Amino acid sequence: MISLRCKVGKEITMETLCPSGYGEYGEDFLKREEKKLEGLEMLYEDLTQKIIGAAIEVHKQLGPGLLESVYQACLARELDLSGIHFEQQKDLPVEYKGVRLESGLRLDFIVENKVVIEIKSIEALHPIHEAQLLTYLKITGCKVGLLINFNVAVLTKGIVRKVL
Repeated sequence: MISLRCKVGKEITMETLCPSGYGEYGEDFLKREEKKLEGLEMLYEDLTQKIIGAAIEVHKQLGPGLLESVYQACLARELDLSGIHFEQQKDLPVEYKGVRLESGLRLDFIVENKVVIEIKSIEALHPIHEAQLLTYLKITGCKVGLLINFNVAVLTKGIVRKVL
């Protein structure tokens, strides 16, 4: 059996990818898929780790239970202290059927024109919050996004990293 293990610990087999059979080219196909997975997992890893470190510092200082706007202002200060270039509350127009519309959407943060950050301070993250982040990634053309919920006891439990 041909299999690989990606960095998140999931085993992927040819039977998983092609349950109806993969013929004589299976091993080459699996190697190509492995390279794709490795590339996605590593995309902007250093930058996202710095962002997460800044968010952890904010959470360590303030704890949970405050308004989203407080965490946003403090994260902006922490990113600035870390020397990370970002834009905050950036207008996000939507192009629809060839027309650019001022939609009223605003990104919480876009970091170095590579990573979108969506801040929350809510009881729990739900699939709609992840869908919102994915939509922002699609509209901006960015490949990586972080959804950070500060209203948790341990911040790492409130962070979701998405890659398009």
